[in-house]
Amino acid sequence: MQGFSSRLMVLVGVLAIPGLAHAHPGHENVSGLLSGLGHPLFGLDHLLAMVAVGLWGAQLGGKARWLLPALFVGVMLIGGGLAMAGLSVPAVEPGIVASVVVLGLFLLWARQVPLLISAALVSIFALFHGVAHGAEMPLAASALTYALGFAVATAGLHLAGLLAGGWLQQRSLPVVSRIMGAAIGAIGLSMVAGM
Repeated sequence: MQGFSSRLMVLVGVLAIPGLAHAHPGHENVSGLLSGLGHPLFGLDHLLAMVAVGLWGAQLGGKARWLLPALFVGVMLIGGGLAMAGLSVPAVEPGIVASVVVLGLFLLWARQVPLLISAALVSIFALFHGVAHGAEMPLAASALTYALGFAVATAGLHLAGLLAGGWLQQRSLPVVSRIMGAAIGAIGLSMVAGM
């Protein structure tokens, strides 16, 4: 547990470094970076889905541990680019909420899902998250620094889920991942009720 805590503290520290640079004038692109970093971290739907991807990758094991998070970040950047280019994707908010519910339920279900199906689901969900990020880019922000920010924050959330899931697997506590999945799915269902 102490190793996991120290890794998490290092991650939080790294994510806080841009805030120090923002305290000085002349760093306009940092605001894009900070906005990008903040979007996944301060949106509960994004935060839960992205941590769930890491947990699910750890639960599935093998190639899924790294493929699912990598696919999510890559497809999310494509979705962000589509939105920044002015292209519209229908049902973005329902797609994001569905990602929270479905990923939570897959964690609860705790069954091996073929890698191709897992990758397809994660990619679809990532597209919705990316479009939402791109559509909410501040007007004054650089698209590049904003995209870098939300990609780094997303990768950090995936890493947190992977580390937590791996830690639980090593200690033969997969039931905790299932409980977390149930909680994530329940929060997602409450989001559905609020739509």
